Amino acid sequence: MESSNLVNVQRGNHIESSHQVHIAVVDSNGTLLHHAGNPKGKVYARSSMKPLQAIPIVETGAADHYRFSDADLSLCTASHNGEAMHTERVLSILERVGLEDNKLQCGTHIPRWQDTYKNLILNNKDVTPLYNNCSGKHTGMLATAKFMGEPIETYYSENHPVQQRIIQVISEMCDYSKEEIEIGIDGCGVPVHGLPLDRLAYGFSRMANPKTLGDQRQNTVRRITKAMTEAPEMVGGTNRFCSDFMTVGEGRFFGKAGAEGVYCIGDTETGIGIAAKVADGNGRAVYPAVMEVLVQLELLTNDQIEQLEEYYHPKLRNARNEIIGELIPTFQLKSPKSILNG
Repeated sequence: MESSNLVNVQRGNHIESSHQVHIAVVDSNGTLLHHAGNPKGKVYARSSMKPLQAIPIVETGAADHYRFSDADLSLCTASHNGEAMHTERVLSILERVGLEDNKLQCGTHIPRWQDTYKNLILNNKDVTPLYNNCSGKHTGMLATAKFMGEPIETYYSENHPVQQRIIQVISEMCDYSKEEIEIGIDGCGVPVHGLPLDRLAYGFSRMANPKTLGDQRQNTVRRITKAMTEAPEMVGGTNRFCSDFMTVGEGRFFGKAGAEGVYCIGDTETGIGIAAKVADGNGRAVYPAVMEVLVQLELLTNDQIEQLEEYYHPKLRNARNEIIGELIPTFQLKSPKSILNG
């Protein structure tokens, strides 16, 4: 692996492991400004696509009909912890929609927030789809299907109108042919979308600066990004980079993590979009990588960098909670003309 696009794992004075990263920085005109690694490689966006997936919830009229607040809409973009503030809001939305949580088709996993899991065990309750980190997104999909009079049971299937609207929106926002979008199945059962990293960054740049979009899409995009930055705790939760980053960003930035080492950011001040992918899928390297991009582009103040230091240079700790190493990004962003030279 070339040393120019790595996040190194240093234990003592030795580099124990290295994670290769790919970065694309694109402006709202679609111009690739900076990169590391291969910005043209196709990646599955995973949960980083959720802000774009939320667009049809607004544009169909479902969000207004069911009185979605900023926090409700923010939750639809979330990979949440499963804290009470998340699960209670899912139930609140479903109640307005007129559906029970047993209609959620996202499957089950142990909630990320350990206190939630402990309480379920202590109260002899089952882990249900309500606690899935994607239950907010699925609730938004259910609300859209119900409002549009479409089948509820199959809302997660690729051929369902809910999913077809989403694919169309992604194609439009990322300026990438719908036929060329690679379709797989995400961890929560819905389609996952594969497209070049720079197209993903472009989608986020257009969320950050929707000037090239029609009036309705501009209003929708601004509503979603405002919801995320006004209620960042819904997007992740306690001790999560998405929530902490947007809180520190004070409305300027919105960001969304995706599984297998994906992260995307939109900067509403400059209108740029940033997309990152850790080649080996190890999520521990993605936050140092995107923090390094933000630092190199001088988008963060020194105070903001200090507040996010635990994500920028995460410390390695042993079983005695002693610091024994850290993750260190070592790459330098390149200009587009250097792509042919690697």
